[in-house]
Amino acid sequence: MACFLVPAAEAIVVTAATKYLEKKNGVAEAQMQDESGVLPAKVSFTRKLHWLINLLWGGVALLAFEHIWHGEVTPWFPFLTATGNAADTATMLHEMSTAGVAMALLVTAVWGILAAVSTVIVRRSPEAEASAQ
Repeated sequence: MACFLVPAAEAIVVTAATKYLEKKNGVAEAQMQDESGVLPAKVSFTRKLHWLINLLWGGVALLAFEHIWHGEVTPWFPFLTATGNAADTATMLHEMSTAGVAMALLVTAVWGILAAVSTVIVRRSPEAEASAQ
């Protein structure tokens, strides 16, 4: 009913944190390249956060579309049809606390694995080995 709101909240927090880190560092690390257009030998943390943002917002968009398609979200007040009565609201909150949290944790775990694998791949690249010597 409203499980997509949990990953949406996480996406908002991660987007704000990424914007803060980019502003703090002065240069958007996610966009750094040298003159030849080659990416640096290290994938920055803010670039990895952008991957998480894309995963989260993509999932939220798909889930929101699915809920709109099934009539659980409407363009008029109350936007979530489950808020119409107390029994449906309790069911909605239970779904958010179980399915919504599980989806947000799964997406974050997949992102963590992706970030770790990308770090290993970059460390094994010939360019990284040449610069280390």
